[in-house]
Amino acid sequence: MKKLYLILILISFSFCLSFMSGTYSRYVAGTTGDLDIPFAKWQIYLNTQDITSQTRSRLTFTPVIEQSENANSNTFAPSSKGYFDIDINPENVDVSFTYSINLSVNNEYVPDIIITKYAILPDDYEEGDTLEYTTISDNIIENEMIFDNTVDNFKFNSFTIRVYFEWVDNSLDEQMNNQEDTEIGLDAADNLSTFSIQANISFEQII
Repeated sequence: MKKLYLILILISFSFCLSFMSGTYSRYVAGTTGDLDIPFAKWQIYLNTQDITSQTRSRLTFTPVIEQSENANSNTFAPSSKGYFDIDINPENVDVSFTYSINLSVNNEYVPDIIITKYAILPDDYEEGDTLEYTTISDNIIENEMIFDNTVDNFKFNSFTIRVYFEWVDNSLDEQMNNQEDTEIGLDAADNLSTFSIQANISFEQII
């Protein structure tokens, strides 16, 4: 009987040692971690002006009138042509987006002045180089810019859209006759008559 009691005590003691060993050999550690995730950048410059820092902005584009040996420089007459450039810098944009340019000629009494086409200037473009033109439909220029996640440190490049306009004459698009063209010239002799082209430009993230 004494032997049996001693054995039970030894078994019990051994169990306690085993339990205590398991308790005191466990390492415990804890910490608090912070995860910082940057927001995607959304900053677009239009002709060097940051248009994303305000809800509405207004820019003035400088027109270039193509030289004609039969008309005064920087004036517009039947058959004259010109263009203006829209410089877009989306280098600080981290998302895919669309842009839309809605054009209109603000001169109701000269309907023969129209927007005709546009071209995106190549990075290495020099004045006089051959360009690839796109005919403008409904006075709207639209395009998608896709962010390429397969390219390390991808960044959009700046680009320039050149928009062309002209006073059409002797074509199917002509709406005015010679007498109406002449009246515009007579009015310009008495007043400093001008016309304007408006470009409403919007950018929107692609979801």
